[in-house]
Amino acid sequence: METLRKALIVGALLGAGAGVGSALFVLVAPGEQRKQAMLKEMPEQDPRRREEAVRTKELVLATLQEAAATQENVAWRKNWMGGGGGKST
Repeated sequence: METLRKALIVGALLGAGAGVGSALFVLVAPGEQRKQAMLKEMPEQDPRRREEAVRTKELVLATLQEAAATQENVAWRKNWMGGGGGKST
């Protein structure tokens, strides 16, 4: 009987903790208008930032394609933007 009593107490405490946590989440979470404002302020919404990200991805893809087409270890290049180079000494 004592085990059942302890189990019920533990269950009640866990339930109360979950209830308090849920209530705090509801109080702290931003409303729908605030969510929309936050989405508008995100850097990914800026066209210049998106263009920069696209350019960076293009450069990475070009480097990977070049690395796949050659036996040279492109990680040893001093100038990553240009071809050739070689191992630094």
